Amino acid sequence: MKSSRRFALLSVFKKEGISDFAKILVKNGYTIISTGGTYDQLKKDGVSVTPIDEITGNPRDSFDSRMKSISFKIESGILFDRKNPKHVSEAKEMGIPQIDVVVCNLYPFEEKPGIENIDVGGPTMIRAAAKNYENVIVVVDPSDYGKVTSALESGKVSVKLRKELAAKAFYRLSLYDAQIGQFLNKEHFPEEITIPLRKTKDLRYGENPHQGGSLYMMPKTSSPLASLNHLWGRELSGTNTGDIFTGIETVRQFKESAACVVKHLSPCGIALGKNAREALNRAIEADPVSAFGGVVIVNETLDLEAAKIIAKFRNERAGNIDVIAVPKIKKNALELLKKVRKSMGVYVFGNIPNRRSESYDLRWFAGAALLQDYDDYSEQSFKDWKVVTKSKPTKKQLELMEFGFKAVKAVRSNAVLVVDKDVPMTRGIGSGQTSRIGATKIALEQAGKYCQGGILMSDSFFPFDDSVKEAAKYNIGAILEQGGSVNDSASIDAANKAGIPMVFAKRRAFRH
Repeated sequence: MKSSRRFALLSVFKKEGISDFAKILVKNGYTIISTGGTYDQLKKDGVSVTPIDEITGNPRDSFDSRMKSISFKIESGILFDRKNPKHVSEAKEMGIPQIDVVVCNLYPFEEKPGIENIDVGGPTMIRAAAKNYENVIVVVDPSDYGKVTSALESGKVSVKLRKELAAKAFYRLSLYDAQIGQFLNKEHFPEEITIPLRKTKDLRYGENPHQGGSLYMMPKTSSPLASLNHLWGRELSGTNTGDIFTGIETVRQFKESAACVVKHLSPCGIALGKNAREALNRAIEADPVSAFGGVVIVNETLDLEAAKIIAKFRNERAGNIDVIAVPKIKKNALELLKKVRKSMGVYVFGNIPNRRSESYDLRWFAGAALLQDYDDYSEQSFKDWKVVTKSKPTKKQLELMEFGFKAVKAVRSNAVLVVDKDVPMTRGIGSGQTSRIGATKIALEQAGKYCQGGILMSDSFFPFDDSVKEAAKYNIGAILEQGGSVNDSASIDAANKAGIPMVFAKRRAFRH
């Protein structure tokens, strides 16, 4: 049972395409109701339209238009069940308009956070229409005007499409409300939280080719991933995306020219240099075996000389780089990279902001999540370090330790690495191990001859003296570890016996 007259309610902030869509609705037998600025736009474009206050009876512009769409007649017209004879009879008796289409997008809280940009009437209409999707078409995204037009002109709007539009409506409301909640929240860890995320890119696949994957971003995030622009070569997989993020988080710590090669979400080579070319050359040389198939990140513009390092790796070592992501790239550098490997992905992401817009990290555990403070630190924390051995590190060793601390906190735990004795670059990295001695042995073995006088870095304390004794066998020049183990004295004694200066950072740097 249906009334003879059907209405479409249009109330949008973003008005692109709304007049053309309104004309389609009129063509398909709908009477248009509209509010404020949308009404003015439709009238200007020659659409026959009824102002909403003629339906609601609300005084026009009352309370600065806060009540323009909120009314019994409007919400009833959206919500009543067309298949229920009682509802249809009541609607007719009370003069309730049958609103079968609701087109609404919201005040731009995302662009201009503030109390006056918290939309109330819009979400109310959207929620009502989405709940009653079997009877009402709800459109919250202008990109859906086309598919709704096609459905109307075919003579049938399917339940599948109605449900799809309703789901999008509820997700859109959730995204909107989550941003308002974050704006108003003053608690460090609130009792309830919703993380607003918007899909920005469909990925080639997730971690494996049989897994689909998409990238989602928080609105207004400062993350360079939000500006990631594909210039050449392969599209990203989920693992590629994670590797780029890991690399950015690594190199963003340095004011100097920095480069990082990442494999499986953990750096395999980190280095500084006087320019991008030198830093990149060192990062690859840190572990050229692991660099094969890696993702390269640099914290400054990639010029032709730096691009030649990638070409050299390919030509001299048959080494493939899968993805390169940099803030900017010179045109001649890009042209060279295109010739190096056709399938190598080249991306730019713009400048890396000094500070992240998000002060927390999120770890997803399938049905549960860990929300934690971002593991930030200041240069001041280096002054809290404590020399615990009779032998003292040199000024040069302390400078390399500062580089090494930033490097080891970027590596997946358990993490132990060896820093070159002369320049800020890694020579061996033991990452993702279940034992500290296991990570130590991997780092030392990988560094080989470069252990002589090098710096051994650990992301946590040594629970036993075995790692120190192992380092002594390789003639390590100095050690930095967290300290704080019940067996600290054993490690200190082993370092003193070997004549190795050891420093306690007094800070753990786990990354999982």
